[in-house]
Order: sequence, then structure tokens, then C-alpha cells
Amino acid sequence: MPNEPDKWFFDRINRNLMQLHAIEEIVYSGTTKFQKIEIIRTGAFGKCLVLDSKIQSSDFDEFVYHESLVHPTLLSHPNPERVFIAGGGEGASLREILAHKTIKRAVMIDIDEGVIKVCKEYLPEYSKGAFDDRRTELRHEDARAYLEKSKESFDAIIMDLTEPIEEGPAYLLYTREFYRTVNERLTPNGLMAVQAGCASMVELLNFSAVYQTLKSVFPVVLPYQADIPSFGGPWGFCLASKGVTPPSPEEIDKRTAARGLALRHYDGTTHQYMFSISKPLRQHLERQTRIITDKEPLYIYGQGR
Repeated sequence: MPNEPDKWFFDRINRNLMQLHAIEEIVYSGTTKFQKIEIIRTGAFGKCLVLDSKIQSSDFDEFVYHESLVHPTLLSHPNPERVFIAGGGEGASLREILAHKTIKRAVMIDIDEGVIKVCKEYLPEYSKGAFDDRRTELRHEDARAYLEKSKESFDAIIMDLTEPIEEGPAYLLYTREFYRTVNERLTPNGLMAVQAGCASMVELLNFSAVYQTLKSVFPVVLPYQADIPSFGGPWGFCLASKGVTPPSPEEIDKRTAARGLALRHYDGTTHQYMFSISKPLRQHLERQTRIITDKEPLYIYGQGR
């Protein structure tokens, strides 16, 4: 076990909490036009994608994160055909979306082409050929500008973004103005999924602000969480729609089987667990009133994703 400081990766969860990972190998290190990118091999979690010193995915639990982000939304829609993804440079969210045999078109926009190139080379097991699927349309531009100009409607919109860090590439994709655009681009039965940051009781600013901002736009907003060990603990998500809510656990399992999905984490029972958040967390999410806007964006300091 290494004990020298340069053989440890310091992953800051918040201002007062840090998680350390023993580094076995630095597989890749470089800088794109938008951010620093590293692929490191850790003792506990295997290979990890790290952007601006924050773990984005790990071999050990990336399937938990990506299944949690994608499938509650897609399985809540009876027949999703057109999906939009913002971010998701590893290609793992795209992988999970294309696993649904109902999908006819998946538009993925990640502004940072450099991240995708590195992930294709060093983490091909995450995308599993999704970038080469005939249903995929991959674009490198601003996701917000694309949706604002587009006239196309989508059955699902998946926001797989980095945290809203000042001068980072994603902070204007968390605002009320942007969520209004998303609402306009959804079909009547369409749903949106957002990764909403840390769900630990010691760091809930991002989760609560995203939840309240979505509630200012959508009539249905459901918060949920999943345990992501490589992120330092529970992680928050939100599902939003114009009126659609998730089906019963039995129907989730039925739709999973009908679409030929072989999932490692998500099923009807797991769905019940993920959406049954604790009383203190529910109270905190409802008590906070912070709304994120273009004029008053939210910047998160040092979270794990």
C-alpha cells in the first residue's frame, strides 16, 4: 500500500471532507480545451475517469451511476424512441440508452471532444461500441444552444453533466431558463433525468437547489438517490416530467424484460429503495428555496463529481 503523498489521489467531496484513493497507475493525464482529464488506476475502484480533479466514473461502480441516471426515466416511458443526452463523455449513459430496443435515435452532445477521444482509447469498456451505433448522433457543441435552436421533440432528455463549477462547461445547464427549454423539447409523455450532486446530509446545496429549480418549471419532480462509493457516498438524482410518474415495481420489471435489458443494479425493488429517501433528506429538500437562474447560477466547490 503506497504511503507517499504523490501516490494518493485526493478527491474533495466538499470543503470539509476529502476521500483519498491509493494510486496504482496514472494511465493518462492531459488537458483539453475545457478541462483537465486523467485516467488513474486506484486500489479500491480500478480505473477512474477524473475531470478537474473530480472522479466521474470508476470500474467498480459506474454501472450503478449510469443505470440510476438512465433507466428510471426510460422505463417510465412506455415506448421511448428519441433521446437527447447532454454530457456523458464516457459513453456509458449512451450505452444504457441504446440497450432499450425501442430507441430509434440518440442525440448526444458533449462540448468536449477531447474527453470522448480519451475515453474511446482508454475506457472503451464503458461505451461498448455505443459511439458507433447507427442510432447515435454525436455532436460537439453547446447543448443548451442546440436545444434552443432545435424544433425536435424528445421522449427523454438525460443530463449527465459535471458539477456547476465556476468557469466550467456545465453551470448554465442547471438553470431555470435552461429547464424551461428542456420542457419545451419534451414530448407530452417525455421525461427528464438530472444528476443532482451529493446526497449526503453534510452537503445538500446542489441537490436541493436543482430539485427546487426543477419544481419551478415541471409539475412532476421526484428526487431519488443511489449509493456511489467512488463518489464518497449517496448521490442525488431528479426525475421531472409534465405529468408522467414511474410505474409500479412490477411494471418496471415487466418493461425491463420486454426490452431485453440485462441490468446489474436497477429493477423494481431497487426503484423502491432509490425513491424512498429519508425523512431528514425530504425535509431538507422541501425547506430550501434556492432557485438557480442565469443571473444567479450555482457554483459548487469541490464535490466528488
